[in-house]
Amino acid sequence: MTSLDRRGFLRAGAAGAVVVSSLAVAASGAHAAPAYFRHGVASGDPLPDGVILWTRVTPTDEATPGSGDGPAVDVVWQVARDAEFRSIVARGTFRTGPERDHTVKVDVRGLTPGTSYHYRFLLDGTPSPVGRTRTAPAASAQVAALKFGVVSCSNWEAGHFAAYRHLAGRGDLFGVVHLGDYIYEYGAGDFGAGGTVVRPNVPAHEILTLADYRMRHALYKTDPDLQALHAAYPWMIVWDDHEVANDAWSGGAENHDPATEGSWEARRAASRRAYFEWMPVRAGADGEIYRRLRFGRLAELTLLDLRSHRSRQESGVVVDDPDRTITGDAQMRWLKDGLSASAGETRWRLVGNSVMISPVAIGSVPAHLLGPLARLLGIPAGGYAINPDQWDGYTADRQELLGHLHDGRIGDTVFLTGDIHTSWANDVPLTAATYPATPSVATEMVVPSVTSDNIDDFLGVPPRTLTLAAEGALALTNRHVRWSELDSHGFGVIELTAERARMDWFRLSDRTRRDATATRMASFAVASGTQRLTRLWG
Repeated sequence: MTSLDRRGFLRAGAAGAVVVSSLAVAASGAHAAPAYFRHGVASGDPLPDGVILWTRVTPTDEATPGSGDGPAVDVVWQVARDAEFRSIVARGTFRTGPERDHTVKVDVRGLTPGTSYHYRFLLDGTPSPVGRTRTAPAASAQVAALKFGVVSCSNWEAGHFAAYRHLAGRGDLFGVVHLGDYIYEYGAGDFGAGGTVVRPNVPAHEILTLADYRMRHALYKTDPDLQALHAAYPWMIVWDDHEVANDAWSGGAENHDPATEGSWEARRAASRRAYFEWMPVRAGADGEIYRRLRFGRLAELTLLDLRSHRSRQESGVVVDDPDRTITGDAQMRWLKDGLSASAGETRWRLVGNSVMISPVAIGSVPAHLLGPLARLLGIPAGGYAINPDQWDGYTADRQELLGHLHDGRIGDTVFLTGDIHTSWANDVPLTAATYPATPSVATEMVVPSVTSDNIDDFLGVPPRTLTLAAEGALALTNRHVRWSELDSHGFGVIELTAERARMDWFRLSDRTRRDATATRMASFAVASGTQRLTRLWG
């Protein structure tokens, strides 16, 4: 989100008996070990022969996150085919200490493709909660179906993570895709639920240092529903801006003042170090986070980094400058090469895309909704059809990428997007403002926030009241937008088969309640070869 929006807007059963038992322990707020494993277990980035395993240990009471205190210890890890660990297939020891905030992260290899495993850690013979993970199918495997939970924008202070609880309880997912804003950097009360803090941040101040970022990551990983979802499935995660600071770009951020907050480079380095310590993600050889994960011949998931290499956000005609970039040249080449290669290898190309790629014009939105909507979407109040923090602010890169899909006849590409706290189902036109005269070259499915504020929160009105007019105006002005829902918090579930990709969107009854219910609000699908969405339900 941009300096024109977020700051002003937001201020004015399948896991097995042992796993189920472990998740129940986490959900109860208790710990399998009295002191050692306070932040749960997690897995991520599944490969056909491997997966990342993660935990954090507290070997002594003073070894709290970010403290730099506590002894170095040896933590045992185990991977088994069964929940009772009678058939252990991989094991080892990982030495951790205060230099890495007592986190444990192991890239386990030598596993069997397309196989479910159970894993745990032990310190001084005391076991952690048990997690369940799964390796990706072999590259040549004919996979009938895949299903992923899709989430983004999980703000601790704005509510509870009931969305995670509902996904953890499904039992039918392969894994979870998180599209960014896993944590938020603000101080207490700066980014609350419509001005109300449901549960306060730790530390209370805006996070700037390595210790600060470690403490904030640790806070989030005390949430029992987050722990349950991490323990239930492997996650595939990419960062957006709030993992560092609002509206981050390669040289700074809207929410960073060098005069009072020090060096941007130092702050970003601290945030990145804490991120790689605390998250079950696999970094590249040079520390890059953009990466690909393949699931047999059915799908390839490409996860993008749209913060580290981008030009500073601008509006107006500047956005058309071909020297400006959102991906950086190296990542754009890597992205296009990968899409071309996968076209002959997999049916679906999923692109984990932290900010919306579809163009947005706000048109004749009623005056009382124009300001809030413009600030949420990053559109200047003067009415430019530009969102400078999203692909609308980097039109040359967008045209290069969409032109590559069109010219290369690369179909069945689905952008999975977060960031704007609202739900959208979009056809992605080759050229903005000309749909349907111009072809749709991809589709985009935007999921709502887990908790972060949206339109009704900002206006302080009941959901599904005033925003209905804005949704109608958006549809009239943007014919490629097949559906939008600007109020609800929740999650998405995408199901892939050879014939179609289907997304179901779910809303929570109340983000401030941990026991919130979840209700399906819409379903759309794109049939293979069409690049156009069809409403199935809602």
